[in-house]
Order: sequence, then structure tokens, then C-alpha cells
Amino acid sequence: MGQNNTSPAAAEAVATREDLARYVEALHAELISGAVWENDRLDRFLGALASWIKSSPGYYTNTGRPAPDDASWSFFANALGAATIYE
Repeated sequence: MGQNNTSPAAAEAVATREDLARYVEALHAELISGAVWENDRLDRFLGALASWIKSSPGYYTNTGRPAPDDASWSFFANALGAATIYE
């Protein structure tokens, strides 16, 4: 996973605890660098995170993949990344 890469592809590449930590660090760096996030306040971010997790089966259907039955490191990375923009 590239440094400061928060793309959906980067989230999909998360396979370990260390990968997830790097992904979260990249999200943090993106936010403090002034990147535009739809949900840039904690209350909005957490609300979007919960909403995305609930509706994530639709995300996986729309991208032609099965939704994971058990959460994985990449699922959590996808949820965190989606919460920056999900409405």
C-alpha cells in the first residue's frame, strides 16, 4: 500500500493489522493536509461510518463482489474510507 493512499483499492489491499494502521495513518494525514472530506467532523464521520457498515452489502453488490460474512482488516479499512464521504 502506497504512502497516504486512501483509495478504495488501497483499502482492498489491507490484509493485516499493520496494513490497517498504515491506512488509518494515511486517512489522518489526508485530513490534516486539508483534503476535502464530506464528513470532516467526528459526529458526521461516525454517523457515516455506521450508515456505511449497515448498507455495505449494497457496496459489494454494486462492485460485483460478495459481501464478507466476517469482518476483515480490509472491510474495516473500506468502512473507514467510505465514512469520509458517505451520506
